[in-house]
Amino acid sequence: MSQKEALQLFEQRKVRTVWDDQEEKWYFSIVDVCGVLTESKDALTARKYWNKLKQRLKEEGNETVTNCHQLKMKASDGKMRLTDVADTEQLFRIIQSIPSPKAEPFKQWMAQVASQRIDQMQDPELSIDQAIIDYKRLGYSDAWINQRIKSIEVRKELTDEWKRTGVKEGLEYASLTDIITREWSGFTTKQYKHFKGLKKENLRDNMTNLEIAFNILAEASATELSKQRDPRGFRQQAQVAKDGGSVAKAARNQLESQLGHSVISPAKASDYLLPEESQNEE
Repeated sequence: MSQKEALQLFEQRKVRTVWDDQEEKWYFSIVDVCGVLTESKDALTARKYWNKLKQRLKEEGNETVTNCHQLKMKASDGKMRLTDVADTEQLFRIIQSIPSPKAEPFKQWMAQVASQRIDQMQDPELSIDQAIIDYKRLGYSDAWINQRIKSIEVRKELTDEWKRTGVKEGLEYASLTDIITREWSGFTTKQYKHFKGLKKENLRDNMTNLEIAFNILAEASATELSKQRDPRGFRQQAQVAKDGGSVAKAARNQLESQLGHSVISPAKASDYLLPEESQNEE
């Protein structure tokens, strides 16, 4: 099952969701939904409300609650924890049991979320448009966003090339990524994240403009070298990955000799972006 977690906003309230590629449906965190509809001030209050509601629905023999299952989602402390989730149909039924003036607007919002995802699957450009909107909301600059979107395009072309030449998704993709990253930056992906003080956060979302630029150069170079050499499988691609990374390394060394300092920065997004709460107050 291929799943992708996403954070949705309803009236500036966070609702954790997971898109299941195989089933082609959204799963929503029930606790988050209860928090929105009851206007709970914190997750603990919302969780207590859901526990009481769940118990009552079970006693009434409500099959919707019985059929709900759990998925791992990122909690407020940054850790992945199991939480009760429901698909759109199940959630509609649960919402009927929650007296709230926000119930109808929330149902309309849910339908919109589902519709947008189907549209994005049919037109990938819409996914890019949504990514731009999300990055703007988080406070990233236009220049950074343009770089980040380009990096997504370059990365996709690289992974398509790996797939074409027989590289297996998962561990082999991760290993080749480490080779490229280590060659141009001096760090494996894990070391790079540690250097920036990251845990579960996406490394590329925490790179500076220059770091993204060199990473793009490394991956684009690896892609072009692969097309020219036509390697077969992981072992041959490993050398291509190293050579692609070395192109960016040479460019990085040349720039650093002019700047007099390293372009590898410990800065991460939280160091220069306003917290969402502060943005919402403006």
